[in-house]
Parts: sequence; C-alpha cells; structure tokens
Amino acid sequence: MAVTATRTRLKPIFSNSIRIESQSSGSVLQLVAAISGIYISFLTWAVLQERISTSPYGPDNRVFRASLVINTIQSFCAALVGYIYARYNSSPNKQSSAIFPNRKAIFQYALVATTSSLASPFGYASLKHIDYLTLLLGKSCKLLPVMALHVLIFRKKYAWSKYLVVFAVTLGVSLFTLYHPSAGKKAAQAPSSSSFYGLLLLGINLLFDGLTNSTQDHIFHTQPTITGPKMMCGINVVATLLTSAFLVTPFSRQLQDSLEFFKLYPQVLYDILSFSLCGAIGQVFIFFTLSKFGSLTLVTVTVTRKMMSMLLSVVWFQHKLTAGQWAGVLMVFGGVGGEALMKYFEKKKTVEKNVVDKTK
Repeated sequence: MAVTATRTRLKPIFSNSIRIESQSSGSVLQLVAAISGIYISFLTWAVLQERISTSPYGPDNRVFRASLVINTIQSFCAALVGYIYARYNSSPNKQSSAIFPNRKAIFQYALVATTSSLASPFGYASLKHIDYLTLLLGKSCKLLPVMALHVLIFRKKYAWSKYLVVFAVTLGVSLFTLYHPSAGKKAAQAPSSSSFYGLLLLGINLLFDGLTNSTQDHIFHTQPTITGPKMMCGINVVATLLTSAFLVTPFSRQLQDSLEFFKLYPQVLYDILSFSLCGAIGQVFIFFTLSKFGSLTLVTVTVTRKMMSMLLSVVWFQHKLTAGQWAGVLMVFGGVGGEALMKYFEKKKTVEKNVVDKTK
C-alpha cells in the first residue's frame, strides 16, 4: 500500500540483507522478543487496515475512502519512528549518518515515494470489487511483478524452480478468486463490481510495488551509506511531502472530506493513528531481527506472519472460505514458503562456499 509499515515495505528490508550476512549474535530472549514484536505489531496492523478500509462507521454505515489521507498519516508516523531508529543506530561520522547523504539520494527517494504513493490508491480501490482476504493474498505475491520487471526490463534469467513458485502463487490467487462464494452474486448486482476489475486494480498496485522494490534494490547497490532505517525515514519524509502537497490542491477533496468524517466519527482517526503506529513499530522489530539474526530468520517470520494475518482476518471478521479458496491459500503460501526455503539453501550454500574459500 503506502510507504508504510509497508510499507518502507518488506522488500527493501530483504534487499538490505545483501549487505548484512546471516548472524546469530542475538540471544534466545531477543529472538522471542523480536518475533513477538513483529507478530503483535503487524497482526494488529492487518486487523486495523481491514477495519478502516472495509468496515462501516456510524449509524449511516459510511466507509472511509480517503486513501491518500491514510497514506499521509502513515508515512509521517513511519518517518518519525524511522528517524528515531536511524539516529539511535547512527555512527559518530556525520556524513555516513545523514538521512539524505546527497542529491542523488533525494531524487531516488522521490522516485520510490512516487511509485509507492501511486500504488496505494489502486490497492484501496480494488477493495470495492474484491474482499480484503483476496487483497491480502494478492499482496503476498510481490515476487510476481518483481520477477516480471527483471525479466522484461533487465533481461534477467531465473532457475526453473523460481518460475514454478510463480506459477503456484498465480494459480493459488486464481483459485481463491474463482471459488469466492459471493463472486457471482456481486457480478449480478453490478457490472462494475466484477472481481476481474478488482484483480486488475490489484495487479496495477502490485506493478507499482514491483517498481518500488526494484528501485529500492538499486539504491542499496549504488548508495552504500544508506541503511534500512535511513531509507525508511528518507522515503517516508518525501512521501509525506508529496501526498500532503496533493491533498491541498484543487484536484483532491480527500482532506476536506476526511476532516468532516473525523468530526462525525472520531473513531476512524484513532484507528488510522493506531494502524500507522503499529506499522512503524513493526518495521523497527523487522530491522532488529535482520541485524541480530539475519535474513533467513526474517523471511521465516514474515511468511508465517502473513499466514497468521489471513487466519486472524477469517476469525476476527467471521469470513467463510470454501474448500477451493483454502486450496488457493495453501498454494500461495506453499509457493511463498518454497521461495523462502530456496533462499535458505542458496544462502547456506554461499556461506559454506565462503568458509571453504577462506580456509584455502
């Protein structure tokens, strides 16, 4: 969605693992604390996101639709928490600890902030045509646009196992949508409420996510002084400025509508603030886990967290899934889990090779 908990999203965190080797410097107590922090923060974040974007407020059952306002509050909270975390981990060297080390970094942050800010409205718009579970499942498929962009633009080739993972994830999402019990009913009510249109909007959201993640990868490769916390702060600062500037233009009434909505139903503002704070704090636990225990542990925790978010949504909001939908869920997380397992073996092989090279 926005540059949030998201989203600075999880992908740049994984990308940062390019420079941070797998470690075991943390204690068991630290690992338990880190996993608990990620689970509590992001499970609460997921519940609040579904409540804000799909649940009606007040006696007239109004749904809050101002996605850019959510993005702005969310990115502001993430920027503030990211700044505190970056300063806490900064070195005495002022140049190396700068959030914006040079003009190139500002331009790169602006590019990521733009693509991530464009992605979020499409994600929220898709919820008018698909349910939150489909969105949540689709957001687990970020590897699809990333791989597609690398193949089409950078002419990168992948092992057959990678394409198998993509096929499993794509088929899983298709099954989940195909066996949705209310799909036919929605389509009969209004042509604009078709699940195909919702998936198209979700696909555009994932495409912008892919552009965001690819650009973040490029930043990590070309700007060695930029760490995860600095990127989290820098991108969210720029994103806050961009979305705030658009909200005060004549092209958008979201700010005025939101202020009226907050006045009538202050609960939604509390939900958005809680949602934004949970996402920002969750990122701190993610970076802590990465620095102490490495990317392999982080991948395992985040994959299981996504599964728990979906199960919590099913229980909390009393969703009913068909057998076909459960099959789709298993295929998606089986594919994502397979990707994590392949990364594990690749990383293990690399570490073993480095050990052998050092002993020669």
